[in-house]
Amino acid sequence: MRTLVHLSDLHFGRVDAALLEPLRRLVAHLAPDVVVVSGDLTQRAKSAEFQAARAFLDTLPGPQIVVPGNHDIPLYNIAGRFLTPLMHYQRYVTLDLAPEYVDEEIAVLGVNTARSMTFKDGRINAQQIAQLGQRLAALAPALTRIIVSHHPFDLPDALGADKLVGRAPQAMAAFAACGVDLLLAGHLHASHAGDSAARYPMDGYAALVVQAGTATSTRGRGEANSFNAIRVEPERIAVDRYSWDDAAADFLLAGTERFERAGDVWSAAPRPESAPPQR
Repeated sequence: MRTLVHLSDLHFGRVDAALLEPLRRLVAHLAPDVVVVSGDLTQRAKSAEFQAARAFLDTLPGPQIVVPGNHDIPLYNIAGRFLTPLMHYQRYVTLDLAPEYVDEEIAVLGVNTARSMTFKDGRINAQQIAQLGQRLAALAPALTRIIVSHHPFDLPDALGADKLVGRAPQAMAAFAACGVDLLLAGHLHASHAGDSAARYPMDGYAALVVQAGTATSTRGRGEANSFNAIRVEPERIAVDRYSWDDAAADFLLAGTERFERAGDVWSAAPRPESAPPQR
């Protein structure tokens, strides 16, 4: 079994500083095999914000798979936005815009969906889809395949289908061909876990789709700050959501969702039947 901690939308520049130490402490306690950060490390892509984000990342366990979000591209610095959009991100966070972690059980591949030409929407291009296909094809068949992006490839309609990453259908077709198991994203500051079967009906294939809320931003959009701890086994995945509790001044386990795989189809695991009352 492997444990991933899935953080997203840190938004340094607009963080609740009281959450940082409890978050660091709990992540360390969870002892993840990989820490995933699915974008928007900063609020306005300023050097000082990236420096603060880098300092916080340095307090978390490794290895780490980090991808940029739309907030990690300058908004008001027009020259920087279009000429060097990820200069500060690559200086302070990582040069690698297609990071990966592979061990004997899992493969975690990151992809950059942030773009200069749009303020908040994301895109994946044909070259990135082809490169992901090549990387996935080279993996051992038994590995659980995990894709990390900022913008989501799938969402429930209630969260806004217009917020899906551009070219999502083409990417999902490639993911199906390569047997991608799990898609991790953020962007909406809303938690969700489910499968891709409803939006992408494909015979014999459905990926597990997991959204993380914002771990530390003051812009909660109606949901408490939260993050995911994901326990991955070859045929089972459990998603634990930890939410901030003001009374406890800590992140507490808010719920667990369990999923199972049959072939290349992921779906919610059946809930155990309640035990009959004792007489």
